[in-house]
Amino acid sequence: MRGLGFVALARNQRTRHGEIDLIAFDGSTLAFVEVKTLRVGAAARTPRPDPQPLLWLRPRQRARLRRLAVAWLSDEAQDRPTARTLRFDAIGVTVDRADRLVHLEHVEGAW
Repeated sequence: MRGLGFVALARNQRTRHGEIDLIAFDGSTLAFVEVKTLRVGAAARTPRPDPQPLLWLRPRQRARLRRLAVAWLSDEAQDRPTARTLRFDAIGVTVDRADRLVHLEHVEGAW
């Protein structure tokens, strides 16, 4: 996200409904980001049937992120930037057993 001109406003932001992985802003767009990580190699947990982390995002998780975004935006205690656009992104990360990046997929406006 940094490479795209975004600044992280919050990471692992807790709301009363759950946690938002990343909230980022680039001066005009406020992005709420869901991050899915797959670990590959000997240290990986039980392998998933599909090696593409973004395919794990289900409609229920998407709805949850929308609720979390509304809760964050409604919180008067938050210092919220004025954005022209709100966006929901998804990032799929695959790392090896030494936490080295193997693959990264970023879908802007995923839903």
